[in-house]
Amino acid sequence: MNRYILPLSVLGTAVGGAVLLKDFVAGGACPSKTTIPGKTVIVTGANTGIGKQTALELARRGGTIILACRDLEKCEAAAKEIRGETLNHRVNARHLDLASLKSIREFAAKIIEAGCIITPITEGETESHICPHPCLPEEERVHILINNAAVMRCPHWTTEDGFEMQLGVNYLGHFLLTNLLLDKLKASAPSRIINLSSLAHVAGHIDFEDLNWEKRKYDTKAAYCQSKLAVVLFTKELSRRLQGTGVTVNALHPGVARTELGRHTGMHSSTFSSFTLGPIFWLLVKSPQLAAQPSTYLAVAEELEGVSGKYFEGLKEKAPAPEAEDEEIAGRLWAESARLVGLEMSYGSSERGQRLPK
Repeated sequence: MNRYILPLSVLGTAVGGAVLLKDFVAGGACPSKTTIPGKTVIVTGANTGIGKQTALELARRGGTIILACRDLEKCEAAAKEIRGETLNHRVNARHLDLASLKSIREFAAKIIEAGCIITPITEGETESHICPHPCLPEEERVHILINNAAVMRCPHWTTEDGFEMQLGVNYLGHFLLTNLLLDKLKASAPSRIINLSSLAHVAGHIDFEDLNWEKRKYDTKAAYCQSKLAVVLFTKELSRRLQGTGVTVNALHPGVARTELGRHTGMHSSTFSSFTLGPIFWLLVKSPQLAAQPSTYLAVAEELEGVSGKYFEGLKEKAPAPEAEDEEIAGRLWAESARLVGLEMSYGSSERGQRLPK
């Protein structure tokens, strides 16, 4: 019997150490206990993955949550699930397709013009589940915008307006949406914008001669990295423009999570890769719940009041890639982005988007 003690002790130590290392890598839970009653939050891409978990976390804290998603049926199902789990019935589904400038403008117009948000009654719910005061003043404002939706390493697809899909959805769509909602955010100050980027931005480069991948052979990884670098540059430039308004904006890398985002990567396309890389994935990949903690933290933490233009990895502020700090590139990207989406240089103004040549 004694001969098994040492091997079992070693095995137990190894397993315990692996679990502790995984917890360390995952970054832990949001340290802030702040609640947000009376605050209205928009989360894009919130029907699944990190976005859904972020919406759930903020609903638990008492906020009015708007899930903004391309697939309205899935969005409504997610909203109903969150309402049931949190008993917060101020959780609403709205259609938003970030691959369509028309859809973005329609969504923003409804948020700007509608003074209130009415929670629909879905199957299994009754009138008693619905807030009896559907037009409270806080619903006239937007206090937190979380630009979460993304696509990753998809084939060479284009958006409805002719943009390369990853640039269009991950960056240009959120660029337009944020600008259209700026007046609402300013009127709601203090308010916050959280842009989800990725550690992959460090490998990105903004190619102003071919942003849309029309002249080069398409590289899905490089296109993803460019889009996420653009998000950090946008954050930096927007922060500069918002000084003194009471609106802050920060970018973050949530960590690698087990979500649908990686469905185009092919990491688990073979039994061999799943078997050999499985232990590494188990160690490094977060659950959606843990990956939502950084977004939650940036949205609610009192100690981050007034903090703007920063980049976070998990719950810690980090220095982004050198190109992400280049003010000249950030300014040039802003001007080009405004031209592409048909946004006038003044906030809140818009024209019809310009279609890129095929």
